[in-house]
Amino acid sequence: MLVVEKIIENALAEDIGDGDHTSMATIPEGLKGRAQLLVKEDGILCGIPVAEKVFHMVDPGLQLEIFLQDGAVIKKGDVVFKVTGLIVSILNAERLVLNFMQRLSGIATATHRMVQQVKGLSSQILDTRKTTPGLRELEKYAVVIGGGQNHRMGLFDMIMIKDNHVDYAGGIVPAIEAVHDHLTKTGKQLKIEIEVRNLDELMQVLDHGRVDRIMLDNFPLDVMKKAIGLVNGRCETEASGGIDEGNVRAYAETGVDFISIGALTHHIKSLDLSLKAVMI
Repeated sequence: MLVVEKIIENALAEDIGDGDHTSMATIPEGLKGRAQLLVKEDGILCGIPVAEKVFHMVDPGLQLEIFLQDGAVIKKGDVVFKVTGLIVSILNAERLVLNFMQRLSGIATATHRMVQQVKGLSSQILDTRKTTPGLRELEKYAVVIGGGQNHRMGLFDMIMIKDNHVDYAGGIVPAIEAVHDHLTKTGKQLKIEIEVRNLDELMQVLDHGRVDRIMLDNFPLDVMKKAIGLVNGRCETEASGGIDEGNVRAYAETGVDFISIGALTHHIKSLDLSLKAVMI
């Protein structure tokens, strides 16, 4: 949670600066009140632990009564939580809580829709590194809440040989061998994935071997079916590029093991939520 706390600290400093002068001017000092988080759009809830931490960091005296937790299916009109305490503190935290929860709930909702599309099939939905800089931990958390799985967290926890690596290394075989040399020298034990752009590159990888997973990048559906047949279970397979709600099930029906979708985190619509005052 230290990473999350740092994210919140930076966001509060960015938003509040030397003080919320509007609230300080209009709200009597020491006045207490209550607000509730209202759902204005159906979806999957995500971000409750972040909201709790934001409120606590703004004012430890704020009290939350939580009715729904992350992963809940929410409907328009639902009340997620109520927060009670100093009104100025509630207003200081309001926008940041909404910014986090709306975006994370949007990611969880979009992921959930994708997961539902492949229900009953073996393919797993993955995210990518196409996340908002500085918010990766939170956005990948939202993918999991939506029923998806995380790919690698960063450049450090998996070998991912992309097209540029292949081109700069002088080809597929030199790239794979260079990776194995590096892992031997460093003592690292990392899974190796390689991206291929066509069936010719796929055959080069299959002939050479020494990888754990092959990413089939931007393969049309008919070519994807042929590629999965050629791999024939010799290693894990991953489909990527040009996959959306409209065609994700068709790709899953090819038998591909994983489907990675960058749009889950980088092309997302935030879920409509609102923090409204409650008279007490």
